[in-house]
Parts: sequence; structure tokens; C-alpha cells
Amino acid sequence: MAEEQATQQVNRENRPPREGGTAPREGSPPRQGGRPPGGGGGGGGGDRGGRPGGGSGGDRGDRGPRPGGDRGGDRGGERRFDGPPEIELDKLIGDSLYLDNQAHMVVSRMRDMDSGTRSQLRRLYNAVRRATRASENERQHEFVMLRARLAYTIARHGLRSLDQLERLLLQVTRKNEARGYERFRDLFEAIVAYNE
Repeated sequence: MAEEQATQQVNRENRPPREGGTAPREGSPPRQGGRPPGGGGGGGGGDRGGRPGGGSGGDRGDRGPRPGGDRGGDRGGERRFDGPPEIELDKLIGDSLYLDNQAHMVVSRMRDMDSGTRSQLRRLYNAVRRATRASENERQHEFVMLRARLAYTIARHGLRSLDQLERLLLQVTRKNEARGYERFRDLFEAIVAYNE
């Protein structure tokens, strides 16, 4: 048993560093359990470094990267778009078949949803209906607030397939036309209906 452990330690010391990681310092024992040097992980103070000016404020410790991937770094000047193409507002207003096809596309990208998530979707749809019926001078504000609710629901329930709707809602509120609001409501209605 001790011989096996000694062999493993020698193998660890002789292998090249992991990609994106650092090589262990000479003479220091290899880290165990994936924890950062200095104990990492919980309560008790200490300078964990990593921030200019010292202090630990907000260091993520050994919890790994944030969900949603890397938000910084060099992107080489190009912007990468993941996911489906944008829903075109003008086409949505002018073509009922386009609206129906887009509703099918959004629903087909949705994963199996539990009943709580379906309820959230129906609540959002009811909020869309109320916002559509709001007076003309209040309608844009209602839809702006609806976009915030939609963003929260997307993040809370992991409904990345609804990102398209959030971007469309931004287009609708910027254009601020009654017909656009009505077509957005129709699209949302179709999504809720096809999702049942």
C-alpha cells in the first residue's frame, strides 16, 4: 500500500502541468481534493489574494467557473453568437406562418419542463396579455418591466430557449407600436399552447 502511494506521488510530480493550471512548486506536496493552497473553502478569513490591493471580497475559492461560461478574455474582435437566429419583428408582424414557425422552433428547443416552470410560463403569458391591454402611455413601461420578469424566469429556470423572446421583446419595446405588442402576445400564446 505504501509502495503504491509512493509510486503515485512520483508519477504526479513527473507529469506536465494541466492545461490552464500551474505546475506544483518544487518541494511542495501535491494538493489533494482540488482545494487551493491555504485551506480555501470556508469561513475563516485570511488573505486569499487574487485581487489588486489584497482582500478576499468575492473570491470564488474552489467553486469553479460561473455558470454561463467565461465572460471576459480576448475574443479576437469577433462576437460569437450561440443559439438560434433572431426573430425578425417585421416578418412576425406581416406573416402569420412565420409566427407559427417561430413558436414551434422555440418550443422544440425547450427541454422537458416541470409543472412549476409551465406555471411560470403561463403567468408570464398572463402578464403579456395585461401589458397589451394597458393604456397607450403605460404600455411601453409595462413591456419593459415584463422583459425584466422574463429575464429572471429564463435565468431561474434555465430556459435559455426563451432568450430569443427576450431579444424580440427588446425590439418590440423600442419600436413601441401597438401591432408589435399584439404580435408578441400572439407568439407567446402560441408558445404556451404548443408547450402543453
